[in-house]
Amino acid sequence: MGALQAFYGPAIPALRGEFDLSPSTAGLALSAHFVGGVAGVLLFDRLYGRIGNRRLLGSSYLLMAAGAAGFALAPDWATALAAALLAGLGAGGVDYGLNQLFAVGFGNRSTAMLNILNAHFGVGAILGPALIGAVGADRYPAVFLAFALVTLPLLLCLRGVRDHVPPHPGDTPAAPAPARRALRSVLAVFVALYVLHVGIEAGVGGWEPTHLETVGYGAGLAATATSVYWLMMTVGRFLVAPLALRFSAQAIITVSCAGMTVCLLLAAVPDLAPYAYAGVGLFIAPIFPTGLPWLHRAAPHARRAGALVIAASLAGGVAAGPSLGKVIEWSGVRAVPLLLAAVSAVCLAATLWLTRATRTAAH
Repeated sequence: MGALQAFYGPAIPALRGEFDLSPSTAGLALSAHFVGGVAGVLLFDRLYGRIGNRRLLGSSYLLMAAGAAGFALAPDWATALAAALLAGLGAGGVDYGLNQLFAVGFGNRSTAMLNILNAHFGVGAILGPALIGAVGADRYPAVFLAFALVTLPLLLCLRGVRDHVPPHPGDTPAAPAPARRALRSVLAVFVALYVLHVGIEAGVGGWEPTHLETVGYGAGLAATATSVYWLMMTVGRFLVAPLALRFSAQAIITVSCAGMTVCLLLAAVPDLAPYAYAGVGLFIAPIFPTGLPWLHRAAPHARRAGALVIAASLAGGVAAGPSLGKVIEWSGVRAVPLLLAAVSAVCLAATLWLTRATRTAAH
């Protein structure tokens, strides 16, 4: 999944030449993939519990493979966008299916296992552009076709997945009205946390090179520093996995949001900016995978809580680019880290509120 999502960007020069596209139009391929991802999460959440875990994952793998093959073989741009949407639909199903299974299937180890799972997404995201760069952007169809082929053997790896769905806490009698109102508040703040932190993640990834060049760094160093940022996100998830066995999700996310805020403030200092952005990657890494088990414990009556926050995270990635771009138009590129630091401070406030609210609910 990480590799597939990362293939589109490096393929843009070849897509523009093949289909005679503007840069913004070529970038629609990734947007279509994200839109398909949101739809996939919501669709497969509706089917969860009806078709079984194996069918859910297996059909998602097939959709992802079919979309990748269709993108490689598309005769025109409209077909290519439809194929990217189809690949995103499958990726959304895999995203939802695996995160849901890991969040409930490993007991006290779920947080650690989710961090390892999402770290491997980062491995794919790092290797994907390197593969396109090695073979050449003009050969992107071969890369997408190869991706489709190597996805198919995953169908043989589903025997270890339990097909039945265990009774969900949401199947128990409904909570009293005051508890339902509190639950809605908790869910709303969780969704906000996911939208905002993924917006920061995408905002740094998209604007770090421009900000570093604006404050005096060369294009090569700016690109390398951005790659280090993504690398640190992957490293951070591997590092947090053993810590998750000793510390609570609340503590990990609180430290993550605080560290992320401090690093973004330091990124406003030109001499520290490349190192500070690397720190942002390290601190933001655990938030997505660590929050899911916490959510399942905090909102056991919310049947679709996991789907809501996963879909929200994808939506945050889609909205981050245009939203941040509009604000930067009047504030200037130098304000990028400060703007993101303000959003990070809201994430910290949301985490502290959730910690207090879920502790009160537990008692």
